[in-house]
Amino acid sequence: MAAYLPEGKHSTSSFDEKLDAEKQAHVIPAVAIADFDDPNLDKDAVLLEDDSPYPEVRSAVANTDDPEMPVNTFRAWVIGIIWSIVIPGMNQFFYFRYPSVTVGGIVAQLLSFPLGRLWARVMPRVKIFGISVNAGPFTVKEHVLITMMATVGYQSAYATDIIAVQRVYYNQIYNFGYQWMLVMSTQLIGFSIGGIARRFLVAPPSMIWPTNLVTCALFNTLHSQQYAGIGSRGGISRERFFTYVFVGSVCWYFVPGYLFQALSYFNWVCWIVPNNIVVNQLFGYYSGLGMSLITFDWSQITYIGSPLASPWWATANVTAGFVFFFWVLTPILYYTNTWYAKYLPISSRTSFDNTGAEYNVTRILTPEATLDVQQYEQYSPLFLSTTFALCYGLSFAAITATLVHTALYYRKQIWVQARRSLSEQPDIHARLMSRYPQVPEWWYAIVFVVMFVFALISIEVWHTQMPVWALILALIIAFFYTVPIGMIQAITNQQIGLNVVTELIIGYALPGRPIAMMMFKTWGYITMAQALQFTSDFKLGHYMKIPPRLMFTAQVIAAAIAGTVQLGVQAWMFTNIENMCDPKQKDGFICPNTEVFGTASIIWGVIGPQRQFSKGQIYYGLVFFFLLGAVAPVISYLISVKWPNSLIKYVNFPVILSGIGYIPPASALNYVPWAIVGFIFNYVIRRRHFSWWTKYNYILSAGLDSGVAVSAILIFFCLQYPRNGTIGQNTLATWWGNTVSINTADANSLPLLPLPAKGYFGPDHW
Repeated sequence: MAAYLPEGKHSTSSFDEKLDAEKQAHVIPAVAIADFDDPNLDKDAVLLEDDSPYPEVRSAVANTDDPEMPVNTFRAWVIGIIWSIVIPGMNQFFYFRYPSVTVGGIVAQLLSFPLGRLWARVMPRVKIFGISVNAGPFTVKEHVLITMMATVGYQSAYATDIIAVQRVYYNQIYNFGYQWMLVMSTQLIGFSIGGIARRFLVAPPSMIWPTNLVTCALFNTLHSQQYAGIGSRGGISRERFFTYVFVGSVCWYFVPGYLFQALSYFNWVCWIVPNNIVVNQLFGYYSGLGMSLITFDWSQITYIGSPLASPWWATANVTAGFVFFFWVLTPILYYTNTWYAKYLPISSRTSFDNTGAEYNVTRILTPEATLDVQQYEQYSPLFLSTTFALCYGLSFAAITATLVHTALYYRKQIWVQARRSLSEQPDIHARLMSRYPQVPEWWYAIVFVVMFVFALISIEVWHTQMPVWALILALIIAFFYTVPIGMIQAITNQQIGLNVVTELIIGYALPGRPIAMMMFKTWGYITMAQALQFTSDFKLGHYMKIPPRLMFTAQVIAAAIAGTVQLGVQAWMFTNIENMCDPKQKDGFICPNTEVFGTASIIWGVIGPQRQFSKGQIYYGLVFFFLLGAVAPVISYLISVKWPNSLIKYVNFPVILSGIGYIPPASALNYVPWAIVGFIFNYVIRRRHFSWWTKYNYILSAGLDSGVAVSAILIFFCLQYPRNGTIGQNTLATWWGNTVSINTADANSLPLLPLPAKGYFGPDHW
């Protein structure tokens, strides 16, 4: 057995004597655990070789494995494939509807448990063609495999929006072969990159992937797994605790989600003075800065991720960024009328013209869907709310900060992992996984080659305006950023998006080509996102001891099935639903996400960034955020070298700059309560009641998440979808608790100033 002793720490004499007596102990040097100053590492704990050096991992993941436990069973494949058909198909159907509902992976995780146990009880124990129909009791490894297949493609494939926008905005309807190859290439080519990145993002113990810990805790609770990491605290079992939380969450969500919706958008200060614009801008939740602080809706708190899963130091970084940029800098910019901001709401996800109306992109298009410069010059430049514009700047800064931060802090870690074999990792979970054969490199190569060929065919055979060099450049960007962004996500639970920077690059490189812009963004951004989804699932399998080759096969097959099903559902909808994507469609299929995607294609692909961010344009100043992002990590690094034990070692500028990147569509409503809950549980309770936190924290998160997911589905299908949403429209929908929050200047997104006498604001020439 081995102990970890941090550098500079000395054990007590009694412990020294114990080590001498055992004669088998040796010290694991800190570099074997992490080659950087890792804020997640428990440096004060004396740890044995047979568990993780990270308390979050110890509390959620078992440090044992049963290699004989059935996992690659007929039962797991049947249930997993059913979920990979049903959930993506259902989510694609409701993706085009407003209001919508998304069936998440946690629903599949919960429902698969009774399904698997029912199968084990009722199906005969016979073999068909040598395959056992019923492999006996339903195992936790089967459950993990099923859930992985259900979640790998449950969300609407990003590329399906390209196809919808082509149909709705540009009247381009290409055949199913084009659609299928486009979706498959964008969804699966990232898996090949994820395979290369796994030695950097999966095997190292420091890559903890916090969100997976909630999932692991729920798996172990459902299957009554016992392991050392949950501690010996008394009280009710984790199974019973989960049941209580789950039931309570299901019942409670009916209140803010349906009966008393003002508890969700709890802008209580605005209720007092509903027509005071400044107060509503500062304290509002719809279009304000969220200084009302609280909400009673768990779905709002977790919109940007569970605060119980995010390490407190990472939450603190995001919170510090939010406070500075949105509570300090945004009011300064807004009330000094920078970017003509006073004529617009302080926070909005909409683009505006110079009369304060929503920007009408159809007025500047030629019949060929390219920019009509004369019409553009006669109409208006495009304006953004202060928070929206600031978020573009922060996205620019995050891109450069990520590269500089990774080079400064993780260069040794990357170099070590590049030279180290996947079977030579220091922690217990990597050693347990070393008994399973790794995925051969040529498997990843085959996926890459096939999907690259699909991508080439998609852009060359059909008229897409996208050259081959642009495809290669998009993939290079995705490949280049996967490891740096993945390391930050694995440690902090925050992912930095590449959508804005890819839009910026292609907007300058190929102006006036909206289809090419959408494709470039998708291959540049989603390739990286899918690579990180793949490695995140691999880390889940790593924690739960699922054979890697089986994980790879299940992910690829499930993703291919999910994408195909989504395309089929989308094609059926456009063929059979009348007035699909019309703003007045009678059944609510107004395609809100497609509208956003299409508008972005025109803003970045038609108008282009040169008319937004070049010198002399309104938002030129945001370009300097690239420099800010490059310089900030250098300053914090130099300070940490000079004073290595100061709090500056917890400052992570990529997280500060990108953590608030969910705005828009998120708002202050999703950040402030998130930070408060994170502080209470992952700082106060973790420090003062560590045994309670170890046993229940992740189970609490899983129970609340599960309850909200199930309750949202019940509300939608039982109370909102029937009768075309007319249930309670003249009674419940009109009572004070469901109207008080929306009868405010905040909900109406009112600007501070009226239009000038000349009838418009902004420059006279553009």
